[in-house]
Amino acid sequence: MPDKAWKKRERDVAGYFNGIRTSLSGGNSKVTRADVIHDSLFIECKLRAKHTVISLWDDTAKLAKLEGKTPVIALCEKNRPGFWIMVHSSDLDELKKINKNDEV
Repeated sequence: MPDKAWKKRERDVAGYFNGIRTSLSGGNSKVTRADVIHDSLFIECKLRAKHTVISLWDDTAKLAKLEGKTPVIALCEKNRPGFWIMVHSSDLDELKKINKNDEV
């Protein structure tokens, strides 16, 4: 029997980060409450028909493509320091290159 879609996505994400999908959900695994077993990352996966931030991503990606740039979204909340960065997994290598160039 094939995997359920959410299990496959968890396996895909785990593979991307060189981790292992947690077999049992939540605290039942006795290893971690994360969806992926990893030495240094706590990874939570959410598969939905639609995420509102993805609509923002789609619009931003179209604009970035017109300028030949890599789309990056910074999510900020009032009264909270710092920000969250949203980048597509296929663009992470490009961001690493840009960051390395800035360190010189």
